[in-house]
Amino acid sequence: MKPGRIVMLVLGTLAALLGLGLLAGAGFTGWANYQQRDGGYFTTPSERYTVDSYALTSPRLNVMTDAGPAGVDPAAAAGSVMLRGSAADSAQQIFIGIAPQADVAAYLSGVKHSELTEVRFSPFRAEYRDVSGTKPPARPADQKFWTASATGAGSQELKWDLRSGNWAVVIMNADASSPVSVDLRGGARSDLLWPIFLGLLIGGIVLLAVGVPLIVAGAAGLGRGRPPQGPGQQPGAPYTGASYAGAPYAGAPYSAGPLPSGAPPGGYVYPARLSGYLDPQLSRWLWLVKWFLAIPHYIVLFFLWFAFVVTTIVAGFAILFTGRYPRSLFNFNVGVIRWSWRVAFYSYAAIGTDQYPPFTLARTGYPADFDVDYPEKLSHGLVLVKSWLLAIPHLLIVGVLTGTTRVWGSREGYWDDGQWVQQNAGISLIGLLVLIAGVILLFTGQYWRGLFDLLMGLNRWIYRVITYVALMRDEYPPFHLDMGPTDPGDLQPVPTAGPPPAPAYGQQAPSPGQTAAQAGTPEQQPGPPGFYGIGGPSAAVPPEVHEGRGGPEVPPRP
Repeated sequence: MKPGRIVMLVLGTLAALLGLGLLAGAGFTGWANYQQRDGGYFTTPSERYTVDSYALTSPRLNVMTDAGPAGVDPAAAAGSVMLRGSAADSAQQIFIGIAPQADVAAYLSGVKHSELTEVRFSPFRAEYRDVSGTKPPARPADQKFWTASATGAGSQELKWDLRSGNWAVVIMNADASSPVSVDLRGGARSDLLWPIFLGLLIGGIVLLAVGVPLIVAGAAGLGRGRPPQGPGQQPGAPYTGASYAGAPYAGAPYSAGPLPSGAPPGGYVYPARLSGYLDPQLSRWLWLVKWFLAIPHYIVLFFLWFAFVVTTIVAGFAILFTGRYPRSLFNFNVGVIRWSWRVAFYSYAAIGTDQYPPFTLARTGYPADFDVDYPEKLSHGLVLVKSWLLAIPHLLIVGVLTGTTRVWGSREGYWDDGQWVQQNAGISLIGLLVLIAGVILLFTGQYWRGLFDLLMGLNRWIYRVITYVALMRDEYPPFHLDMGPTDPGDLQPVPTAGPPPAPAYGQQAPSPGQTAAQAGTPEQQPGPPGFYGIGGPSAAVPPEVHEGRGGPEVPPRP
């Protein structure tokens, strides 16, 4: 991979993430500003506060004390607060006041009162700190130090423009009696929300305008930097096995041959192919720490998948207007899925090999591989409904395969703050099967082959759906499991609705005006022998050729 393109991808991802964060902040700020339209306030629910003392005071309200330019109070421009309340007893009158903290402390010195320390609204719960005292207070309305106050029967409202300084809020009965029980609602508004909203919005748009092109340029460069893939071009090297303690493994007991019993009827295969070959000498315990060993891959994949989402959206617009998926972006996105599958096969979705995954988007000799046939033409209209509407049945199934189960029951849930909280069982179906396979491997040293085949089928289903949702193909994924390590698409040609099928082995594709019989042999075709489509060799190519063992017209690989 090209270092420059990687730097562009990383910088673009960071800029786009920061831009999305600013836009999220702009959305929240805009919503809060909308709530205070027409001189309104952003308010809390009305709740009852009851204390067995003479007064209820708020936590200390410390407002900015730095003077603004030309003597302008910066807090005055920040906004205002509102308190609206009434006595719980309709025969009682309420007093609400705001004053400097020092004056309030002197007024309540020696008076039993309560300080509000914490409030929760969902559900409502208030906590207080009682301050002891022995003398009764004077009537609050008779005091002259209040900056703002409201008193009387029924509902009373106090509005106060913020000012710099240290302030306190006091709630009392108007006759200074005890206890105090009031229904109170608080509110706030700020004239700074609108400029903050504009600043966050503009900043987010600018960062996205910088980040998205960097991501697309980096992804396109990485897609072009890989060996070109498509009809008549050579894929990466197929998996030929690995050596463990001197024992070569070439995929046995799995080998090319007839389609497996679970193959779809009529020989139809999906043009996204996923394969994975079980390591015959897996470590008993290494699977316990593979998730930790794969952390470097998770970090890289975070950036790659963010870029994948961006490039998929860009490709969607390209398909909508041109009917074509940009080839470089297609190669990049297939590479991201391929990288993810190798890491999943190694660490958490199959634990099928102890070979550490390579850090590359390209096809390699790794025992897990993924590929998709490049579509020459895609539907203009389907791009609008594939990912969210047509894929719903498959997405529900994938949710069952990969999502954690939720249990409703007295032993699995608990009551918290007046709400019933449901707990997750914490493991998906695939995760459960992998755990079972790992435990069996730990104690017996064997990986049950039937369990491995089932895991491969489940993962194959998931990655076909990913291919469809990512707009890479118009063909709808089949509703069946193709179990086993080898994808049926690697065993027979894939029918396509767009370009004509590739020529059979030993036959050159005819040029315009030339018949198939006049095409010639592979030796006459441009490029080195053994060039195949993006998904690997066609079924018309003898297995001994694409496995590197030679063939009728291609010498064996050295």
